[in-house]
Amino acid sequence: MYESADWLSRLLELVPVSGRVEHHCLFGAPWRLELDISEAGEIPYHIVLAGTAILDDPNGGPPLRLVAGDILLLPRGAAHSLHDGSGAQPSAMRQRFGSAVPIDENDGEGERLDMLCGRFLLSPTHERLVRSYFPERFVARSEAGPSGTSATGTRAQLANLVGLMRVESAEENLGGHAMLNGLSTALFTLAMRLASEAAEAPAGLLALAGHPRLAPALAALFRHPGREWTLPDLSALCGMSRATFVRHFQQRLGRSATDLLTDIRMTVAARELRGSNASAGAVAEAVGYQSEAAFQRAFKKHVGATPAQFRRGLYVR
Repeated sequence: MYESADWLSRLLELVPVSGRVEHHCLFGAPWRLELDISEAGEIPYHIVLAGTAILDDPNGGPPLRLVAGDILLLPRGAAHSLHDGSGAQPSAMRQRFGSAVPIDENDGEGERLDMLCGRFLLSPTHERLVRSYFPERFVARSEAGPSGTSATGTRAQLANLVGLMRVESAEENLGGHAMLNGLSTALFTLAMRLASEAAEAPAGLLALAGHPRLAPALAALFRHPGREWTLPDLSALCGMSRATFVRHFQQRLGRSATDLLTDIRMTVAARELRGSNASAGAVAEAVGYQSEAAFQRAFKKHVGATPAQFRRGLYVR
């Protein structure tokens, strides 16, 4: 069986993510969108194709201005507000059927906004690795930036992908809706890749991946979660002292390497329990537990059900 060599491929193998485009917003200012907290296993996203949008900070911080080419992801499914920034009473909205997705529009005559809205879907039983280790929100910018420059590498790939989504959402093509959803799925991976390459990567796994000295430990934990990893082992992979490794890892991730390893192990265990006939003891051994009783305790604490209950579909959290 193929063993992925990079942490993101391994993450998406453990926690498959699919994308779904749900609305195509065509607004004239003034406009406002109020989105409720998402259901478990759902990550909302918004792609600004043209115009601008303002995202309010629910914690009272400064608002975030989104421009054409920006892709906003909210990995923890937080409620959020998007608007034109004028503060005026928003125009009434209506919906009509588009060629591929429903179109939301209004009668506003101010600056025009063209935006695709959707969500990424993952199993609620496996979402912890995403929701616990990614920031509450982050923006992937597919545009090149200053005029006169051109997008390259991952940014160019993302810009091309967004361009394809724009075309599919605007034209009546056979299989257009399925095509949009397929592109939306690829969008998640490219957005994560771009964020991890940024000079100032968001917190969590993306920050670890963007740290050249810590990345080897991240890759090792995802590749071999069943190994009996020690802090000296991981720090040696990163060419750091144990104390330096622990400090930098905690600062970047917000949690310890042991916390991350446990979450990876439990995700692997959940997949094996649902996808194979292996005994609980065999699963325990595969994810690095010498004692089945210790594995049972850790799994119940993490998932909210024993391995046997989980296998029968009695998932309670």
